[in-house]
Amino acid sequence: MIIDRVDLHHLRMTLRAPFETSFGRIDARDCILLEVFSDGEIGLGECAADRAPLYTYENVDTAWHILKNFIVPAILGNEVKDSDEFQRRVKFVRGHNMAKAGLEMGWWDLRGKQKGKSLRELFGGEYSEVKVGVSIGIKEDPQELLDVAENYLEKGYERIKIKIKPGRDVEETRLLRKAYPGLKLQVDANSAYTLDNSKSLEALDDLELLLIEQPLAEDDLWDHSQLQSRFKTPICLDESIHTLRHARQALDMKACRIINIKAGRVGGLGNAISIHDLCLGQGIPVWCGGMLETGVGRASNLALASLPGFALPGDISASDRYYHEDIIDGEFTLNSNSTITVPNLQGLGVSLDRPALKRATVKSLSLSI
Repeated sequence: MIIDRVDLHHLRMTLRAPFETSFGRIDARDCILLEVFSDGEIGLGECAADRAPLYTYENVDTAWHILKNFIVPAILGNEVKDSDEFQRRVKFVRGHNMAKAGLEMGWWDLRGKQKGKSLRELFGGEYSEVKVGVSIGIKEDPQELLDVAENYLEKGYERIKIKIKPGRDVEETRLLRKAYPGLKLQVDANSAYTLDNSKSLEALDDLELLLIEQPLAEDDLWDHSQLQSRFKTPICLDESIHTLRHARQALDMKACRIINIKAGRVGGLGNAISIHDLCLGQGIPVWCGGMLETGVGRASNLALASLPGFALPGDISASDRYYHEDIIDGEFTLNSNSTITVPNLQGLGVSLDRPALKRATVKSLSLSI
């Protein structure tokens, strides 16, 4: 496949409700949508970097720069026969995984369309429906958290994740567990703790959580291994895993018992599949995290989560969880068994709502051979 043109669209989309984590609160989300052209077909990709460098050092401005000046020029006009070849061509760029992943997603969408197969078929996914849950940000008070959780449970979600930070952790989690004793419940700290102040988390170990996600520093493996040895609850790593090597090292040093796989964080769907395969071979469950993606990124996440190692519900909620207006035609809906159906059309299986895309666009750029 030879890509001859790439269009970049900087989007800004208003959330239905503010979303707060340990590192900040947002009312709208930025991202970059990519349209990737080859042989008369258009592939869609999404770079999940947001407006501010909070979750990662990348943001829309750095991703735009790196895509425009380095990654897209390295791909344009060159034969890219598989995702390994894509990674070889962009390897000279250190880091900037979300920028790489956005263009690689577009390549995968094109590949599916050219071969007449869905991404699930290309990946060898086994699930036609993916178990999903919902992530709830930090709320003003515990009662608001309970009210929001109740609303999502009534909608049919069977797993809830709540964001925590020091001083807003054990009380909220305990209240939710008391209200719903059988709930599939997990917490996400987004690196808000240190090994020194993590003792406050020990009370969570008695609440039968599915996992405790990324309690310590975003670049840490070693301290997590010390923390995991003190907990019967599985520690899950997210921000710390950027490569297959990081995943292997984390498992070797027993820094976690579960890994959250986000294609954007690890540089693309091909790399995400490699981490899945590593974990599957060692009997380590994985699940698909979310970054408030548009319908384009959500379709990609569903295809990834169709692989057999994704044993835990993902953060891939229905379309009505996110934006007042999405940029795709149609929407993803929650099935009665807390699943979302994986698209079965060619490629990602979604198409753009052009008027909605135009309304969300801050700026656009076309790059060609």
